[in-house]
Amino acid sequence: MLDERNSIAVLIKQSRESLGLNQREFAEFIGLKDGGERTVGGWERGEHRPTQTKLKLIEALRSDVPLKPPSSKAKFDFIDLFAGIGGIRLPFQEKGGKCVFTSEWDKYAKKTYAANFGELPNGDITQIPSTEIPSHDLLLAGFPCQAFSQAGLRKGFKDTRGTMFFEIQRILASHRPKAFLLENVKQLKGHDKGRTLETILRTLRGQEVPVIADDIPLSDEARQSLSSKLNYDVDFRVLKATNFGVPQNRERVYIIGFCRDTVAEAEQGGLAKRILDELSKKTSYTRLGNILDENKTVDPKYTISDRLLAGHQRRLLAHRAKGNGFGFSVFKADDAYCNTISARYYKDGSEVLIDQSELGLNPRKLTPRECARLQGFPEEMNVEAVSDVQNYKQFGNSVSVPVIRAIAEFMTPYLKK
Repeated sequence: MLDERNSIAVLIKQSRESLGLNQREFAEFIGLKDGGERTVGGWERGEHRPTQTKLKLIEALRSDVPLKPPSSKAKFDFIDLFAGIGGIRLPFQEKGGKCVFTSEWDKYAKKTYAANFGELPNGDITQIPSTEIPSHDLLLAGFPCQAFSQAGLRKGFKDTRGTMFFEIQRILASHRPKAFLLENVKQLKGHDKGRTLETILRTLRGQEVPVIADDIPLSDEARQSLSSKLNYDVDFRVLKATNFGVPQNRERVYIIGFCRDTVAEAEQGGLAKRILDELSKKTSYTRLGNILDENKTVDPKYTISDRLLAGHQRRLLAHRAKGNGFGFSVFKADDAYCNTISARYYKDGSEVLIDQSELGLNPRKLTPRECARLQGFPEEMNVEAVSDVQNYKQFGNSVSVPVIRAIAEFMTPYLKK
């Protein structure tokens, strides 16, 4: 029994260290409650052993960290806010940047992030003072979009998710990094007749902005930082993922800025505009089949049932009778691209179903691996750390990596130490 406990202790320590996590992070990673690091410590010392359920979970963990950052000297430092599963981080890491701080509140996204990068993100950014965030050259943030999106209630700054921009603002005010990249839904451009985006841009540029009402829920530090004027050369564009080789009709707002005080090329303004003008010229050929597995090799569990298909068809006819274009969509491998995959894809997959008529089968949902490819993540990415449901949510909320990679190509020359 003692030998068995010692072997389990070695297994747990090796699993934790292979992921690059400390005992507190590993405890969170495997779902232990607060104080779980003491439990992990006891396991590793052989004082007690985990339950069979936890032991099986640990035994099933992959020992590799496929997107682990290289140990080479960093060309610049960056932070990754509202990090999701690391889609914005990855291209800047590839360009020689070192991530010195990460924040993400969703526990499942944190698990996927840790499994791939070997780092467990910090939690709720509203609870982390700017003084606890390391200095950095670049701030990255795909800040929450539900407050501005068509699928959400579109409450903007009145929604607590909409106020997350001001958490970015207070970190910029505190650290004054050389540059930033922000990403959000296309609908941000027209939200509140354009006033929301205008407030964001004016805040980043250090221009006068409307008074932020007292009933807008901001953290104390965020509200206090509003009086601290920023001085960034800023511009935005709506970029299409299809123009960057992604076979998905995904359009997003990208906002980039360079500090006029520390980036000489930005002092007179226009640097952000020139970069975005170049990115807007990009075009690319896409084919959906390039990211799909052969239907005959896909697990039958992804084929939708007769009942679900009948429900889709009923709703499609009802929408057509009302004269709108809503309904499920079936795509073939030779189609140039598919609809935007969303965080609700796990519910019924209606926005992107794959034709299987050549097999005499109902359409099927995308697999998590295909979702990863559809967002441009590398093939080696670990999609096994969480369930299919969580994978669908995470990839639906993520970014198109090739778009970020193209942006990074233009931005990084101005970030080097």
